[in-house]
Amino acid sequence: MNRPAILLTTAALALGTLVPATVAGPAAAAPRAGGAASARGPLATAVGHSHPEVLSVRGVGVYRIGASLAALTSNGHIDWTAPGCGGVVHAGVTGSWAGVLLLAFHNGRLVEVGTATAPPRSPAGASVGMSFDELEAIYGRRGSLIRNDAGDAEAYLVRVGSRVELFTGHPIRPGVGYFQVGPASFVERNFRQGGSC
Repeated sequence: MNRPAILLTTAALALGTLVPATVAGPAAAAPRAGGAASARGPLATAVGHSHPEVLSVRGVGVYRIGASLAALTSNGHIDWTAPGCGGVVHAGVTGSWAGVLLLAFHNGRLVEVGTATAPPRSPAGASVGMSFDELEAIYGRRGSLIRNDAGDAEAYLVRVGSRVELFTGHPIRPGVGYFQVGPASFVERNFRQGGSC
């Protein structure tokens, strides 16, 4: 198994123990913190979290693609960092997103936001826990099932300009285990070719 796959597997398993799973039913069925169910939308919230449910190719909240690691750290939005190789630094976040989002910075700039939980969902409503067939039904011609260059992993890719939504497989069960967004030059390339070291 290559290093990115090990990192994603570890992250998925770690997040699975830290964050209650909500993939068993639709987010709309989950009650708000106040107890009443609400219609799903960009400002709807999940139980125990006060953040929006939508993760887009621009990122989410203060975690915008292109944001500076130094600025996010100095403003208290980064909990931990783990240096990778090739100028990549992985990071965990603080606040209501803690245990939900994982970040990757390249040369000090945010290039990937990912999650192994649901919510968040994509703007189209896709999320971790869905099957690749469900993604196909949501995206149609806008997305496609792809394989990495080694031919040992598949993912569902949606292009939005120069950025992508990438839904990768789960290490234990069929379907989506990780949802990430960012520039195709980083996110898609890393999936297809693996990490640089």
